[in-house]
Amino acid sequence: MLINPKTTLLISLAWLAVSIAAADSARAQTSELRDSTALRVCADPNNLPYSNKAGEGFENKIAELIAKELGVPIHYTWYPQSTGFIRQTLQARRCDVIIGIPTPNDMVQNTNAYYRSGYVMVYRTDKGITAKSMADPQLKQMQIGVVAGTPPASLLAMHGLLDHLHSYHLTVDTRFESPGKNMMADLGKGEIDVALMWGPIAGFYAKNHDSAYAIVPIPAETGAPRLQFSISMGVRANEPNWKHRLNELIKAKQAAINAILRDYGVPLLDDNGALIRP
Repeated sequence: MLINPKTTLLISLAWLAVSIAAADSARAQTSELRDSTALRVCADPNNLPYSNKAGEGFENKIAELIAKELGVPIHYTWYPQSTGFIRQTLQARRCDVIIGIPTPNDMVQNTNAYYRSGYVMVYRTDKGITAKSMADPQLKQMQIGVVAGTPPASLLAMHGLLDHLHSYHLTVDTRFESPGKNMMADLGKGEIDVALMWGPIAGFYAKNHDSAYAIVPIPAETGAPRLQFSISMGVRANEPNWKHRLNELIKAKQAAINAILRDYGVPLLDDNGALIRP
């Protein structure tokens, strides 16, 4: 059967068009769609010590550091850090990075961790309290504050301390309420003797309070929930180049990041759970 050369050319051109379209489609599915003209950050507008619209949180300061290194401005997408935060911000492509998120997290691609912290005991140094763990007998005479649903709440049950519990809400509207701030205020007034809190929150409010406080990392216990977490940045799963770029910046600016964290009172822990001294 003879084939017209003109027909052969048309068939070849048609296959070429199909191949190009398929390649374009594959690239569209795997390409990194972050905005390279700005650092687009997903953040809570009222969530100190992490972030707020006034740029007063330590995650705001870290974002400023990263943006400066990239040579671009910061554009924020504000959304309360509650149910739907990742879905409504990062996954919706309204922003390109979450500055602080526990490692690992199934909903994002984590960068390398840039700090590690944990839950701590906080108490006033002028009250004669010397407890270093939840097993200390002193705690049986204390009123203890804890945010409901957090790992230290399980420790209270394990050590028979539920009768000493003062509970604070876990899920709140951050525009109007801060459990950490409320707990530290009650500690200052003597309504509770010990506060069990996430370290960065405890360090921030203790540092900005008139009284002197001890901040003691709660040691891990067999059968107890995890108390210490590494914190990284979060990006979309299909953007490895963006992750690698952030990893480079974290490595290059780690000393400056540490300085920001310490300025906000964040207790930094090593892999064994011990405080890292400046």
